[in-house]
Amino acid sequence: MDRLATLLSHFAFSADTFHQGSFCGLSGYPGDTQVGHVHLLRAGRLRFEGPGGQASVVEEPSLILLVRPQAHRLSAYEDDQAELVCATLNFIGGPHNPLTAALPDVLISPLSALTGLQASTDWLFAEAESDECGRALVLNRLFELMVIQLLRQLLSDGSLGAGMLAGLADKRLARALVAMHDAPAQNWSVEALATLAGMSRASFAAHFRAVVGDTPGDYLAGWRVGLAQKRIREGRPLALVADEVGYQSPSALARVFRRRTGMSPSEWREGKI
Repeated sequence: MDRLATLLSHFAFSADTFHQGSFCGLSGYPGDTQVGHVHLLRAGRLRFEGPGGQASVVEEPSLILLVRPQAHRLSAYEDDQAELVCATLNFIGGPHNPLTAALPDVLISPLSALTGLQASTDWLFAEAESDECGRALVLNRLFELMVIQLLRQLLSDGSLGAGMLAGLADKRLARALVAMHDAPAQNWSVEALATLAGMSRASFAAHFRAVVGDTPGDYLAGWRVGLAQKRIREGRPLALVADEVGYQSPSALARVFRRRTGMSPSEWREGKI
Protein backbone atom coordinates (compact mmCIF):
# COMPACT_ATOMS: atom_id res chain seq x y z
CA MET A 1 0.00 0.00 0.00
CA ASP A 2 1.58 3.25 -1.18
CA ARG A 3 0.13 6.07 0.91
CA LEU A 4 1.60 8.87 -1.24
CA ALA A 5 1.37 7.59 -4.81
CA THR A 6 -2.19 8.68 -5.59
CA LEU A 7 -1.79 11.99 -3.76
CA LEU A 8 1.31 12.89 -5.74
CA SER A 9 -0.11 11.69 -9.04
CA HIS A 10 -3.19 13.92 -8.68
CA PHE A 11 -1.45 16.87 -7.05
CA ALA A 12 2.01 16.84 -8.58
CA PHE A 13 4.24 19.85 -8.15
CA SER A 14 7.35 21.40 -9.66
CA ALA A 15 10.11 23.41 -8.03
CA ASP A 16 11.86 26.47 -9.45
CA THR A 17 15.11 27.46 -7.72
CA PHE A 18 15.54 31.23 -7.48
CA HIS A 19 18.40 31.78 -5.00
CA GLN A 20 21.57 29.97 -4.05
CA GLY A 21 24.47 31.38 -2.08
CA SER A 22 25.02 34.06 0.54
CA PHE A 23 22.10 36.15 1.75
CA CYS A 24 22.18 39.58 3.37
CA GLY A 25 19.43 42.17 3.70
CA LEU A 26 15.66 41.79 3.56
CA SER A 27 13.50 39.81 1.14
CA GLY A 28 9.73 39.98 1.30
CA TYR A 29 7.26 37.57 -0.30
CA PRO A 30 3.75 39.07 -0.37
CA GLY A 31 1.87 35.80 -0.77
CA ASP A 32 -0.17 37.07 -3.71
CA THR A 33 1.27 34.57 -6.20
CA GLN A 34 0.03 31.02 -6.76
CA VAL A 35 3.14 29.32 -5.41
CA GLY A 36 4.56 28.03 -2.16
CA HIS A 37 8.14 28.50 -0.99
CA VAL A 38 10.90 26.39 0.46
CA HIS A 39 14.01 27.95 2.00
CA LEU A 40 17.04 25.93 3.08
CA LEU A 41 19.45 27.59 5.45
CA ARG A 42 22.80 25.95 4.87
CA ALA A 43 24.83 27.99 7.35
CA GLY A 44 24.70 31.15 9.45
CA ARG A 45 21.74 32.88 11.06
CA LEU A 46 18.43 33.97 9.52
CA ARG A 47 15.39 35.86 10.76
CA PHE A 48 12.03 34.64 9.56
CA GLU A 49 8.75 36.53 9.85
CA GLY A 50 5.76 34.51 8.79
CA PRO A 51 2.03 34.99 8.34
CA GLY A 52 0.33 36.60 11.28
CA GLY A 53 3.59 38.11 12.49
CA GLN A 54 5.17 34.81 13.51
CA ALA A 55 8.86 35.57 14.08
CA SER A 56 11.77 33.17 14.49
CA VAL A 57 15.54 33.34 14.53
CA VAL A 58 16.99 30.30 12.80
CA GLU A 59 20.53 29.57 13.94
CA GLU A 60 21.33 26.14 12.52
CA PRO A 61 20.91 24.50 9.11
CA SER A 62 17.15 24.28 8.68
CA LEU A 63 14.22 23.81 6.37
CA ILE A 64 11.52 26.49 6.14
CA LEU A 65 8.50 25.31 4.15
CA LEU A 66 5.40 27.31 3.22
CA VAL A 67 3.61 24.95 0.91
CA ARG A 68 0.75 27.38 0.17
CA PRO A 69 1.02 31.08 -0.80
CA GLN A 70 1.87 32.84 2.46
CA ALA A 71 3.21 36.33 3.07
CA HIS A 72 6.60 36.12 4.78
CA ARG A 73 9.97 37.86 5.08
CA LEU A 74 13.57 36.75 5.44
CA SER A 75 16.33 38.98 6.77
CA ALA A 76 19.98 38.69 7.75
CA TYR A 77 22.85 41.03 8.59
CA GLU A 78 26.28 40.68 7.05
CA ASP A 79 27.65 39.31 10.34
CA ASP A 80 25.05 36.53 10.24
CA GLN A 81 26.87 34.93 7.28
CA ALA A 82 23.66 33.33 6.06
CA GLU A 83 23.79 30.94 3.13
CA LEU A 84 20.49 30.02 1.51
CA VAL A 85 19.07 27.91 -1.27
CA CYS A 86 15.45 28.80 -2.12
CA ALA A 87 12.77 27.60 -4.52
CA THR A 88 9.11 28.13 -5.32
CA LEU A 89 6.66 25.22 -5.40
CA ASN A 90 3.98 25.21 -8.09
CA PHE A 91 1.20 22.63 -7.69
CA ILE A 92 -0.44 21.56 -10.93
CA GLY A 93 -3.86 21.36 -9.27
CA GLY A 94 -3.44 24.82 -7.76
CA PRO A 95 -1.91 25.79 -4.43
CA HIS A 96 -5.05 24.99 -2.40
CA ASN A 97 -5.63 21.26 -2.70
CA PRO A 98 -6.02 18.26 -0.37
CA LEU A 99 -2.27 17.68 -0.16
CA THR A 100 -1.26 21.24 0.69
CA ALA A 101 -4.24 21.55 3.05
CA ALA A 102 -2.83 18.63 5.04
CA LEU A 103 0.36 20.54 5.87
CA PRO A 104 0.80 23.36 8.38
CA ASP A 105 0.95 26.98 7.23
CA VAL A 106 4.65 27.09 8.10
CA LEU A 107 7.00 24.22 8.86
CA ILE A 108 10.41 25.08 10.31
CA SER A 109 12.73 22.23 11.25
CA PRO A 110 16.47 21.80 11.80
CA LEU A 111 17.93 19.57 9.12
CA SER A 112 19.44 17.44 11.89
CA ALA A 113 15.90 16.32 12.77
CA LEU A 114 15.09 15.39 9.16
CA THR A 115 17.34 12.38 8.78
CA GLY A 116 15.43 11.09 5.77
CA LEU A 117 16.41 14.20 3.82
CA GLN A 118 20.14 14.18 4.54
CA ALA A 119 21.34 12.65 1.28
CA SER A 120 19.20 14.93 -0.89
CA THR A 121 20.05 18.12 1.04
CA ASP A 122 23.77 17.27 0.97
CA TRP A 123 23.54 16.77 -2.79
CA LEU A 124 21.45 19.93 -3.19
CA PHE A 125 23.97 22.08 -1.30
CA ALA A 126 26.85 20.59 -3.30
CA GLU A 127 25.02 21.27 -6.56
CA ALA A 128 24.28 24.85 -5.51
CA GLU A 129 28.02 25.44 -5.11
CA SER A 130 28.95 23.90 -8.43
CA ASP A 131 29.02 25.40 -11.91
CA GLU A 132 28.18 22.20 -13.76
CA CYS A 133 25.98 22.19 -16.85
CA GLY A 134 22.29 21.77 -16.05
CA ARG A 135 22.74 22.91 -12.46
CA ALA A 136 19.36 24.71 -12.31
CA LEU A 137 17.48 21.65 -13.55
CA VAL A 138 19.24 19.39 -11.07
CA LEU A 139 18.48 21.78 -8.20
CA ASN A 140 14.80 21.86 -9.17
CA ARG A 141 14.56 18.06 -9.23
CA LEU A 142 16.40 17.80 -5.90
CA PHE A 143 13.97 20.22 -4.26
CA GLU A 144 11.08 18.09 -5.55
CA LEU A 145 12.72 14.92 -4.25
CA MET A 146 13.38 16.57 -0.90
CA VAL A 147 9.72 17.55 -0.44
CA ILE A 148 8.60 13.99 -1.23
CA GLN A 149 11.10 12.66 1.29
CA LEU A 150 9.78 15.16 3.82
CA LEU A 151 6.26 13.80 3.31
CA ARG A 152 7.64 10.31 3.85
CA GLN A 153 9.27 11.34 7.09
CA LEU A 154 6.14 13.07 8.35
CA LEU A 155 4.22 9.84 7.74
CA SER A 156 6.91 7.76 9.39
CA ASP A 157 7.19 10.03 12.43
CA GLY A 158 3.47 10.59 12.83
CA SER A 159 4.43 14.10 13.91
CA LEU A 160 1.31 15.85 12.57
CA GLY A 161 -1.38 15.85 15.19
CA ALA A 162 -4.45 15.82 12.94
CA GLY A 163 -5.51 15.85 9.30
CA MET A 164 -5.07 13.67 6.25
CA LEU A 165 -1.37 12.99 6.77
CA ALA A 166 -2.02 12.08 10.40
CA GLY A 167 -4.63 9.64 9.13
CA LEU A 168 -2.22 8.17 6.59
CA ALA A 169 0.31 7.71 9.39
CA ASP A 170 -2.24 5.56 11.24
CA LYS A 171 -1.92 2.00 9.90
CA ARG A 172 -5.62 1.21 10.24
CA LEU A 173 -7.02 4.47 8.94
CA ALA A 174 -4.48 4.51 6.10
CA ARG A 175 -6.18 1.52 4.45
CA ALA A 176 -9.49 3.38 4.33
CA LEU A 177 -7.97 6.67 3.20
CA VAL A 178 -5.94 5.07 0.42
CA ALA A 179 -9.05 3.24 -0.77
CA MET A 180 -11.00 6.51 -0.99
CA HIS A 181 -8.08 8.21 -2.73
CA ASP A 182 -7.73 5.39 -5.26
CA ALA A 183 -11.45 5.00 -5.99
CA PRO A 184 -13.25 8.28 -5.24
CA ALA A 185 -16.22 7.40 -7.47
CA GLN A 186 -17.07 4.31 -5.44
CA ASN A 187 -20.10 4.55 -3.16
CA TRP A 188 -18.17 4.12 0.07
CA SER A 189 -20.09 3.33 3.22
CA VAL A 190 -18.75 3.73 6.74
CA GLU A 191 -19.21 -0.03 7.17
CA ALA A 192 -17.07 -0.81 4.12
CA LEU A 193 -14.33 1.57 5.21
CA ALA A 194 -14.40 0.20 8.76
CA THR A 195 -13.98 -3.32 7.38
CA LEU A 196 -10.89 -2.19 5.45
CA ALA A 197 -9.52 -0.71 8.67
CA GLY A 198 -10.28 -3.87 10.64
CA MET A 199 -12.45 -1.96 13.10
CA SER A 200 -16.06 -1.84 14.18
CA ARG A 201 -18.22 0.81 12.53
CA ALA A 202 -18.54 2.90 15.70
CA SER A 203 -14.86 2.64 16.65
CA PHE A 204 -13.76 3.50 13.11
CA ALA A 205 -16.06 6.53 12.85
CA ALA A 206 -14.90 7.91 16.21
CA HIS A 207 -11.21 7.23 15.57
CA PHE A 208 -11.39 8.71 12.06
CA ARG A 209 -12.98 11.91 13.36
CA ALA A 210 -10.43 12.21 16.18
CA VAL A 211 -7.38 11.75 13.93
CA VAL A 212 -8.42 13.22 10.58
CA GLY A 213 -10.71 15.94 11.93
CA ASP A 214 -13.65 15.07 9.66
CA THR A 215 -16.26 12.37 9.46
CA PRO A 216 -15.50 9.77 6.75
CA GLY A 217 -18.35 11.17 4.64
CA ASP A 218 -17.16 14.76 4.92
CA TYR A 219 -13.61 13.73 4.16
CA LEU A 220 -14.70 11.85 1.03
CA ALA A 221 -16.72 14.86 -0.12
CA GLY A 222 -13.70 17.12 0.39
CA TRP A 223 -11.44 14.74 -1.52
CA ARG A 224 -13.93 14.57 -4.39
CA VAL A 225 -14.25 18.36 -4.56
CA GLY A 226 -10.45 18.70 -4.54
CA LEU A 227 -10.22 16.32 -7.49
CA ALA A 228 -13.07 18.15 -9.23
CA GLN A 229 -11.26 21.47 -8.86
CA LYS A 230 -8.17 19.99 -10.49
CA ARG A 231 -10.18 18.58 -13.39
CA ILE A 232 -12.12 21.82 -13.84
CA ARG A 233 -8.79 23.65 -14.07
CA GLU A 234 -7.84 21.23 -16.83
CA GLY A 235 -10.94 22.26 -18.81
CA ARG A 236 -12.92 19.05 -18.53
CA PRO A 237 -16.73 19.24 -18.96
CA LEU A 238 -18.59 19.31 -15.66
CA ALA A 239 -20.67 16.25 -16.55
CA LEU A 240 -17.51 14.22 -17.05
CA VAL A 241 -15.96 15.57 -13.88
CA ALA A 242 -19.07 14.68 -11.85
CA ASP A 243 -18.97 11.10 -13.10
CA GLU A 244 -15.23 10.76 -12.43
CA VAL A 245 -15.52 11.85 -8.81
CA GLY A 246 -18.64 9.88 -7.90
CA TYR A 247 -21.70 12.09 -8.49
CA GLN A 248 -24.63 11.07 -10.67
CA SER A 249 -25.10 14.50 -12.24
CA PRO A 250 -23.43 17.90 -12.55
CA SER A 251 -26.12 19.37 -10.28
CA ALA A 252 -25.30 16.85 -7.54
CA LEU A 253 -21.62 17.81 -7.76
CA ALA A 254 -22.52 21.50 -7.83
CA ARG A 255 -24.49 21.21 -4.57
CA VAL A 256 -21.57 19.61 -2.74
CA PHE A 257 -19.10 21.96 -4.43
CA ARG A 258 -21.00 25.04 -3.24
CA ARG A 259 -21.33 23.63 0.26
CA ARG A 260 -17.56 23.09 0.47
CA THR A 261 -16.32 26.23 -1.31
CA GLY A 262 -19.18 28.74 -1.16
CA MET A 263 -19.19 28.94 -4.97
CA SER A 264 -20.62 27.05 -7.91
CA PRO A 265 -18.11 25.19 -10.11
CA SER A 266 -18.46 27.84 -12.83
CA GLU A 267 -17.93 30.70 -10.37
CA TRP A 268 -14.89 28.94 -8.95
CA ARG A 269 -13.47 28.30 -12.44
CA GLU A 270 -13.83 31.95 -13.45
CA GLY A 271 -12.04 33.05 -10.32
CA LYS A 272 -9.16 30.57 -10.62
CA ILE A 273 -8.26 30.39 -14.29
